[in-house]
Amino acid sequence: MQEKRWAQVWMTIGLLWFLLAIAVAPTNKIYQQGLVALLWVPAILFSWSSRARLRELFYEQRWVYLPMLGLLVWSLISLAWTNAPDAGREAKRLLYIVVFLLFFPVFANGRPDRVIRIMQWGGIGLAVTALVAIVKFYGVNGNVWSARLEGLGELSHPILGGYVIGLAAVWLAFWPPNTGRVQVVWGIALCLLCVFVLLSQSRGAVLALLLTILAMPVWCRDRRSRIIATVALGVAVLALMFFESLVVARGVSYRPQILVASLQMIAEHPWTGLGLGGDYKVFASDLYFDHAHNLFTHVAIELGLPGLLLWCAVWLAVLSRAWKSRDTHYGKGIIGVWLFSTLAMQFDAASLSGTPRAEWFITWLPVGLASLLVWARANSDACDKISRST
Repeated sequence: MQEKRWAQVWMTIGLLWFLLAIAVAPTNKIYQQGLVALLWVPAILFSWSSRARLRELFYEQRWVYLPMLGLLVWSLISLAWTNAPDAGREAKRLLYIVVFLLFFPVFANGRPDRVIRIMQWGGIGLAVTALVAIVKFYGVNGNVWSARLEGLGELSHPILGGYVIGLAAVWLAFWPPNTGRVQVVWGIALCLLCVFVLLSQSRGAVLALLLTILAMPVWCRDRRSRIIATVALGVAVLALMFFESLVVARGVSYRPQILVASLQMIAEHPWTGLGLGGDYKVFASDLYFDHAHNLFTHVAIELGLPGLLLWCAVWLAVLSRAWKSRDTHYGKGIIGVWLFSTLAMQFDAASLSGTPRAEWFITWLPVGLASLLVWARANSDACDKISRST
């Protein structure tokens, strides 16, 4: 049923909505309502007809989904002691995560090339929003070039916008089309995405993007990856030479102090944590911060060490599966997405169970994309020839 043309169009629009509406939807509520109608509903509706694929997925990637199941169960148990005002809403958010992860194998139906195609167009679409944001911020609004660029929609925060746009640059870099005309569009889009990240002055996003591109030849081992890494290194050196004052102006932004204070909070509730959705503030250097600015310490504060270990097991299992498929076009991209996300998590991301938002791009999107690694090797030829149908 999921292979019907109307079903594929429905789910294609759903994935594009997730990727693009984060920057164009007028409110987060509309963004989430669109996800319910365009992504959640078809994932549930077509899951029964995809049951054979799902059984294959759960068996082949059991070391991803067993700790994932443990994490979900532990999160539900932690609602017994959480200080969240609405425990039912926190449980509903877990359901959103499950359905989101279910969507990818249902939509792809064993064809990772199908998802690569949509990710390519999604990356180009985000590049368009990046260009509009640059023109609006510096041209229309008249901000000086030293001001931190803000994106559109839910990407108006320089840090979160930098992470989403940076991740788009990563998947475009690893999944380029081969068709001549589209390659020109791809190259322009990739440049726009990188320029946006630099202008956002989000040092975490810049560092994550730079290190991911520099590490690209480690598992890609081709001439193109070496050229991209060399160009990235040259751009980074030039940017540091010309914008050193902007890079060092904000110091370390209290990150070491926040880390120490977060570790102290973890030590107060090492086994239970505060509970899923627990409200907390980090007190460091006589200031209060809304979250831990690090995904791993955030998980430990909310879910304790058991939750942290389960999340780490899921995350490392994703890398393990991707590394085994590093000789495939799809596997190379997943490693890049995983590395960028891991680096990004260290500096600002602090939301694992929240409603769909920018943070999902570096937490649940990599896990969802990694589910298709089961079929990546069998479809490696199709993935390598994706541009012919792009």
